[in-house]
Amino acid sequence: EDPSSSSSAQNSVAPELPGFYYDPEKNRYFRLLPGHNNHNPLTKDSIQHKAMECKRLRLLEEEEKRKKTTRAGLNSSVLLQKRQLGLLGPTSYCRLVHELKVNCMQRRKIEIHSPDSSVAGTNNFKIIVADVACERIFTVNDVEHGGCKYGIINLSGLGKESLTVEMYDNLYFTNRKVNSVCWASLTHPDSHLCLMGIAETPGCASLLPASLFSSTNPGDRPGMLCSFKISTAWSCAWCLNPQADNCFSTGLTRRVLVTNVVTGHRQTFGTSSDVLAQQFATQTPVLYNGCRSGEIFGIDVRQRNRKGQSWKATRLFHASAVTSIHLMEAEHYLMAADMAGKIKLWDLRTAKCVKQYKGHHNEYALLPLHVNEEEGLLIAVGQDCYTRIWSLQDAHLLRTIPSPHPSSKDAIPSVVFSSRLGGSRGVPGLLMAVKQDLYHFSYN
Repeated sequence: EDPSSSSSAQNSVAPELPGFYYDPEKNRYFRLLPGHNNHNPLTKDSIQHKAMECKRLRLLEEEEKRKKTTRAGLNSSVLLQKRQLGLLGPTSYCRLVHELKVNCMQRRKIEIHSPDSSVAGTNNFKIIVADVACERIFTVNDVEHGGCKYGIINLSGLGKESLTVEMYDNLYFTNRKVNSVCWASLTHPDSHLCLMGIAETPGCASLLPASLFSSTNPGDRPGMLCSFKISTAWSCAWCLNPQADNCFSTGLTRRVLVTNVVTGHRQTFGTSSDVLAQQFATQTPVLYNGCRSGEIFGIDVRQRNRKGQSWKATRLFHASAVTSIHLMEAEHYLMAADMAGKIKLWDLRTAKCVKQYKGHHNEYALLPLHVNEEEGLLIAVGQDCYTRIWSLQDAHLLRTIPSPHPSSKDAIPSVVFSSRLGGSRGVPGLLMAVKQDLYHFSYN
C-alpha cells in the first residue's frame, strides 16, 4: 500500500462529496478550506499529512515487532533446506536470502564525536556521500542562518560494539547551498571533492582537497584547487577513465561543461534541457547525462565541441525529468529514476527498458539511486521520506523503511549502503542521515 494514499480513498464506504472531507472517527463530513492562513484549516494537504503520519507511526510499530519475527516461512534454515531439496532455484534462493537479511535489519542510532561541540548535532543533514572504500562519508548540513556546513566523518568505529564515528577536526562553511557532490581521485583515490553550489548570485563549481578537513593531517594543506563561477549547477561527476584523465563534468542549465583540472582546458556541449544527473563510464570515454526533459544521452568526451545534437551517442527517453542515473559495472545497463517516481533499467545495447522497480515516490525532488551489485540491491529514498529496497534481479520490493522523524520537505533521509562500512574490515549495512541524527541498519 502506498503510504501517500489519502484517508478519503481508504474510506470508500462514505460517498465522496466535492469540497467536503469525511472523517470516519467522528462519522461526519467537514468542509475543506482552500487556504492555509486560517487558525485551524482543514485542507487536503493537512488531511494527507495526517494520514501519512498515522501510516508512518504504524510502520514504526511494525519495525519494533520485526526484531522478533519476519514473515511466515522466511528463515535461513527453511530456505537452505528447500534449496538442498531442489525446491528453490538459485535466483529465487538468492532473492529470498536478501529479503531475509534486509528484513532483519534493525535501526540503531550512531553517536557522532566532533571536536567542536558547539556545532555537533545542531544542523540538519542534507547529503551524505561515501568514498569508494566506504571508509569516510562527506556530509553536507544546512546551517540555520543560511548556507551549508561541510565535514568528513570517519566510519572505522562502526566495526565495534559501540556505534561511534569521528568527525574530522576541520569544518568548512559556505553561504551557498549545495546541489550535488562527488568524490574525486586526483592525487590518489578519493583525494578531493567536487561541489556544485548555488546562490542568488551565479553558482560555483569547486574542487576541494579532502585533507582540508583535517588540521592534523601531515604535510601542506592546499586550499581550493579549482573554483569558477557558472550558471545554476545541477550535477557533477568525476572521470576515472584514463582517456579523459583528471577531468570532471558539471551539469548546467542547457549545457554540459567538462573541465580538465590540471590543464584548465574546458569543453562545452550545448543541450536542449537542464542536466540533472551525470556519470562517466570507465571502460569507454563516455559521459552519460540525464535531463529535465526526460532524455538520457551519452557524450564521447574525446571529440571536440560541435554545434547541434549530432554528437549525442545513446539516447533514451523517460516521460518525466531524470533525477538520477547509475551505470552498472559491465556498462551494458543503465539505471535511471525520474520525477514521476519511475525507476527503469535500460539495456544500452538495444536502447530498451528491461526492468521497472515500482513503489518509488517522487514529484519534484532531485533524489539519488543507490545500487549495490555485490549484494544485488537497489536502494532509493522517496519524497515521502520512505527508504525502499528492491532486489536487482527480479525488481521485487524487499522492504519499506519509515523515517524515524515525521515526513517533511526538509527531513528527507540521505542514505549510504555498503557491505563494508568502515573499510575492508568494516560492517555491512545501511547508513541513514535524517535531521540531526545518523542511524545504522546492520545487514548481517
